Amino acid sequence: MPPANNPSIFSYIITRDYGFAPNPFPPCCTLATCKPGIRKSAKIGDWIVGCTSNAQSSIRKHSIIFTMQVSEKMSFNEYWNDPRFKCKKPVMNGSARFKYGDNIYHFDAANQEFIQENSHHSLPGGERNIKNYRRDLRADSVLIAEKYWYWGASAIRIPPHLSEIECQGRGYKKITDSNLINNLESWLGVQPASGIIGRPTKFSTEFERYRGE
Repeated sequence: MPPANNPSIFSYIITRDYGFAPNPFPPCCTLATCKPGIRKSAKIGDWIVGCTSNAQSSIRKHSIIFTMQVSEKMSFNEYWNDPRFKCKKPVMNGSARFKYGDNIYHFDAANQEFIQENSHHSLPGGERNIKNYRRDLRADSVLIAEKYWYWGASAIRIPPHLSEIECQGRGYKKITDSNLINNLESWLGVQPASGIIGRPTKFSTEFERYRGE
C-alpha cells in the first residue's frame, strides 16, 4: 500500500493501557486489536494518537500516551506469519511483555474461521471471548509503525498549539488539517527521545484479561 499523499491524524482515548493495544515493544509499535475503524481506515503515512481520558476521575487529563506513524499495514495472517513479529505472539508463562503480545489472530483453513489465541483478549484458559473476537475481526488489518513515541504511564501533556488533536469521546477523531499535522510532526521532531519512553500504565499489575465490555 503506497503512503498517503495527504496524511491524516486518527486520535482516540485509551482507557486501558496494558502494552497490548497498542503494543509498543520492538521491533515496532503495533495496533492489532481494538479500534477496528482506525485499523480499517488508516493508511501508510497516517498518524495514530492515543490520548488519556478526560473523565473527572482521571489524574492525567489532556495528555498523549502514544503516537505512531503507520509504516506498514497487513492482514492478520500476514502478521501471524511474518517472522519479525513472532515475538509478539503471546507467551502466557512468560514476562508481562510477552503475556500481552498482540499477535493473536490467524485463519484456520480447515474450519474456515479465525483462531483467537490465549491472550489478554481471550477468556481464562484460552477460550474464545466472543465480544473481543467479533469487534477485533471487524477489520482484518494490523497497523505497524517504525517511527513512534510511547510515553505510557509517563504520558506527556498536549501542548496548547496541538489541543485540537485531542479526542473528547468514544470512537475516534479524524483530522485532515495540514497545518495541525505539520505542527504535530514538528513537535515530535524536537522530542528528546522516541520509541518506548515510559512503561505501560498497568504493566506492573497482575496479568489481566479484557472481558470486552
